[in-house]
Amino acid sequence: MTSAENDQSPRDSRVAVVGGGAIGGFTAAQLSSAGWPVTVCVRTPFDQLVLDTPNGRVHADVEISADPATQQLADWVLVTTKAQDTAGAAAWLARLTGPNTVVVLLQNGVDHAERVAGLVDAGTVLPALVYAPVERVAPGHMVWHAAGRFVVPTGQQATRFSELFAGTDVEVDVTDDFRTAAWRKLLSNIAANPLTALTLRRMDMMREPDVRALATTLMREAVAVARADGADVDDQDVQRIFTMWDSFDPGGGSSMLYDRLAGRPLEHEYLTGAVVAYAERHGVDVPLNRAMLTLLRALASS
Repeated sequence: MTSAENDQSPRDSRVAVVGGGAIGGFTAAQLSSAGWPVTVCVRTPFDQLVLDTPNGRVHADVEISADPATQQLADWVLVTTKAQDTAGAAAWLARLTGPNTVVVLLQNGVDHAERVAGLVDAGTVLPALVYAPVERVAPGHMVWHAAGRFVVPTGQQATRFSELFAGTDVEVDVTDDFRTAAWRKLLSNIAANPLTALTLRRMDMMREPDVRALATTLMREAVAVARADGADVDDQDVQRIFTMWDSFDPGGGSSMLYDRLAGRPLEHEYLTGAVVAYAERHGVDVPLNRAMLTLLRALASS
């Protein structure tokens, strides 16, 4: 991780990261290392934020707050909760956001802005996709397994967001077609996430021929839905996802697997559930994703 120079003065913009899970902890630690003043907003406070990286352990210099009433307006509010927990950030958003605040939704799924409709009265909402295999192993303790990359739509705020992460280990990509980018991210999520969560296996399973065949069918169904929704995706995207998985640490997992191992609610309604919902909207048949959603719902209710 790149650290700020010792003689660098504190940066002026104030950053609040809502959510102290894997992505929240990873993001806060990265920004702190670049010299930004960061507050991590959580339900349950912890003593310190620790990030284990491929280059060693980092103890992040951040404020940890569990009380929205103690906070003031922030320049940046990065929402890193799971998609189904967005409404739970309402008190933080009300306290932290103003006309000049940029609210960044670092979440899975394809309908980011809709989740904060009615929760953000002022400021700008910037959706973002996260490619960062990070595992929360204890409160305030994250393990980062591989490279980190965020994707945001083109615009003035995208430029500022890229500048925010200058000096960190996070690459920020800007795209003119965020809808396509969101569906591409969802393609990998609707295969690796449910398969690892249901089997309690890690990413090594995605290299097995039978599992790859199953994952291929899941993703090809989603490709048909995405194309019906106007996204520019095809079977080449499926192959690129396999290439990406092959580069991962085989001992790593998916966010859904980590949630199941920790006894946390699963995010299936915003992943597999999104594919099924859009399939119904566009009249596309997705039998395998429907079966997977049934299994995930049964698991969630057990």
